[in-house]
Amino acid sequence: MKRFSSITMTLAIMAGLAMTLAGCGGGGGYGNTPWQYQKPGTPAQGAPDTLADGAVAAVPPTAVSVESLDGTPLPQSAATAPVYAPRPDLSPVKIGLLLPLSGQHADLGQAMLNASQMAMFDVGHTGFEIVPRDTKGTADGARAAAQEALAQGAQLILGPVFAPEVKAAKSVTKPAGVNMVAFSTDWTVADNSTYIMGFVPFDQVRRVLSYASQQGIKGIGLFAPASDYGDAIASANRSAAPGYGLSTVNVARFNPAGTTLPADMQDFATRAKGIQGLLMPVGGQQARQIAALAAQNGLPAAAVRRLGTGLWDDNALATDPNLQGGWFAAPSPDLRDGFERSYNQTFGGQAPRLATLAYDATALAAVLARNGLEKGQKPQFDSISIQNPNGFAGIDGIFRFREGGLVERGLAVLEFRNGTMQIVSPAPQSFENPGF
Repeated sequence: MKRFSSITMTLAIMAGLAMTLAGCGGGGGYGNTPWQYQKPGTPAQGAPDTLADGAVAAVPPTAVSVESLDGTPLPQSAATAPVYAPRPDLSPVKIGLLLPLSGQHADLGQAMLNASQMAMFDVGHTGFEIVPRDTKGTADGARAAAQEALAQGAQLILGPVFAPEVKAAKSVTKPAGVNMVAFSTDWTVADNSTYIMGFVPFDQVRRVLSYASQQGIKGIGLFAPASDYGDAIASANRSAAPGYGLSTVNVARFNPAGTTLPADMQDFATRAKGIQGLLMPVGGQQARQIAALAAQNGLPAAAVRRLGTGLWDDNALATDPNLQGGWFAAPSPDLRDGFERSYNQTFGGQAPRLATLAYDATALAAVLARNGLEKGQKPQFDSISIQNPNGFAGIDGIFRFREGGLVERGLAVLEFRNGTMQIVSPAPQSFENPGF
């Protein structure tokens, strides 16, 4: 059985301040360029390549000791049977992993490094080496980290997390001809050498609008913050809604600080009579407040379906009566249950939401490496291989990279129902006929 100690990990892990998932946020702005959905130039011709194959889904009840980065005992990662048996005859491969391992976001960086280790254990071969480098959560740190990783021979870069870091690292990786799979959601930094793997909102909007249309909704209203994120949602709505037969009856933008929300919602409601769906791309307490204000102004949840984005992927919102029956698109939670149990058993804590990105990216790198090496060639880290139109199936479901470097995901639609989040439309298993 593979052990973490069989894979070189070369970094002294530095302590940092705790942070929440909301604190790391989207990872950057969205710019002013309108988004327009375009079908991929090459349609999917088959099933996606499997990255995890359920390897983290069956967590054994007992823990087996293996070595951690500092040599101390560590509970075994999830898999009792790795997807791939160790292949010592495969050539060595080095992958740079750029994460904020010190500074304000150190806890997130450490958690993502942990998840990367799990993927290496499940999928990597014995010559597969991750070279972690600390970005310190800054652009200068990311630039230096990218330079160090390339100097160590990295053939592919995973990370960084935040948009300024990605831009800085890109200034190093692109001239060197080394591709990067970043964890940011800033779609404006993507290109055919910089692939953005973060949870961008465009597919979420398309998916929930498609489902709403299938359920008979015809007229919707958009109540969105006047922010880069709100701009992205508005752009996606303009692009997608007409194709699904939806009419956007009213659009209102509000101050993200929420200082004028009551008046803004009152004005919106007077111009939105008759809408059947309310698209409100906000999360947390602001989602609760807006839903309540909508109800107070004649748009109750029982009559006007709440529609959201991945910001609603929060169990705490499921109990709000003004959000009951609301639909939103997100990766299927069933798929990551095994990963989260495994992470807890291995590292003794809860995995932050972004940890699955590090798992899937590392597994992707391992599979692309094996695909090439087993054919007697070099690892398939070229753009053509990364942009495989069939895509890949990981912890967060199926995904693929489009021309231009932006990720496309196959998402489920979930509903807030009786204090829980229920899947009402399963995530597609293939990009051949995703159904939306």
